[in-house]
Amino acid sequence: MTNDLVNQTRRHFFNDCRVGLGAMALGSMMSGEGLLSAESLDNATNPLAAKAPHYEPRAKNVIFLFMAGGPSQLELFDPKPKLQELEGELIPESYIENQRFAFLKKDAKLLGTRRKFAQHGKSGHTVSECLPHLASIADDVAIIRSMSTDVFNHGPAKFFMNTGFNRFGRPSMGAWVTYGIGSESNDLPGFVVLQSGPRGPRGGSPNWGSGFLPTTYQGVPFRGKGSPILNLDNPAGINGSRQGDFIQAVNDFNRLRLADTNDPEIATRIAAYEMAYRMQSSAPELMDLSDETQETVDLYGADPAKPSFANNCLLARRLVQRGTRFVQLYHTDWDHHGNPDTELKGTLDKVCKEIDQPAAALVKDLKRLGMLDDTLVIWGGEFGRTPQGEPRDFLGRDHHIEAFTMWLAGGGVKGGAAIGKTDDLGYYPVENRVHVHDLQATVLHLLGLDHLKLTYRFQGRDFRLTDIAGEVVHKLLA
Repeated sequence: MTNDLVNQTRRHFFNDCRVGLGAMALGSMMSGEGLLSAESLDNATNPLAAKAPHYEPRAKNVIFLFMAGGPSQLELFDPKPKLQELEGELIPESYIENQRFAFLKKDAKLLGTRRKFAQHGKSGHTVSECLPHLASIADDVAIIRSMSTDVFNHGPAKFFMNTGFNRFGRPSMGAWVTYGIGSESNDLPGFVVLQSGPRGPRGGSPNWGSGFLPTTYQGVPFRGKGSPILNLDNPAGINGSRQGDFIQAVNDFNRLRLADTNDPEIATRIAAYEMAYRMQSSAPELMDLSDETQETVDLYGADPAKPSFANNCLLARRLVQRGTRFVQLYHTDWDHHGNPDTELKGTLDKVCKEIDQPAAALVKDLKRLGMLDDTLVIWGGEFGRTPQGEPRDFLGRDHHIEAFTMWLAGGGVKGGAAIGKTDDLGYYPVENRVHVHDLQATVLHLLGLDHLKLTYRFQGRDFRLTDIAGEVVHKLLA
């Protein structure tokens, strides 16, 4: 897929730098029926209308549970008896030759885990005691133990996982997906971001940005409580009818300008104002969990009165029910280096407890509602943790890019599949290495998109999410 590039001018950047409803509108632009009838809108003013994929999709929606900071695969998914045996010894030089680390020095010693593991389900997936709820859905998830990435610092590594490139400025996965196949939602954004934990993810909004794609495709951060977007309500003294008349008039002028310039950012603005208008009724309904049964709320461990990862998982299900194409949840903090508040005992227990029940509940809930077959759920972070421990006051590990673990469920994924294997120390993959670009290619494939064909011409080059690499991981597919 390519675009007609009458698009990129310096003026576009300055037009983006607005405040109030306009900024919300640019961020939340979506297609739909709008204030005009659907029949009167063409793709120029409805850029996020649902589009045909390249081929028959296995999934229609994505929920990406992003564990920001880098969960330790060695404490959660990948026990290594040899690592236990060699704890306290120096790692062989052959493992770390030409390797770079965020904090470790070459004299760092091997560190075994303190966690107990067991096999679960018919699949026999090995999961640690930290994730008992995940263990209960072992046969619904595919676990990749041989993930690898190229970047060992948090911000660039998050960019790499989300955009396929280690610097900001490229479109995120959610932006590529909505660019490729649009959205089925008329009243809510097609790409929504929900955050929980003590802080936001390092790197911030470029992780869900649209890069050089039109800003209509960027992710829209929702707040976890109350109005999902600030300043969404009408100002005092302005009722819905007057607000509608205002937006109609503004958009009439914008359509005249669009006809003259073919500027995609004007199309963004038109649909964004209309989306903001519709969200004044759709957003409160989305956020109101009172129509969920107590059984469902308890399944997630949610408290509607308090923002949490559990609430966000339930909101993610409600979003995809309403046609939102891509929902990304960020939860911090998984960066367990070994400081008092970032260690592999109590701190790891705390963060696992925050996410384990809600993540498993999401899969169970989607399954019982008949939505799991169409919804791809992804769990993982930007990298893993080293087999060596860090010389700090508490148990901790450094960032590890060579091998880490992610899991997927639903959306055409083979439940119970185990992909990849690491060496005796958990340092390198020895079977079925899955690079970040391979994962991205596979996600697009499940949505009916060929990662080689989903392109956008910018500065004389056809760019894609997987850059110049990526292969579909067919062993993951049901």
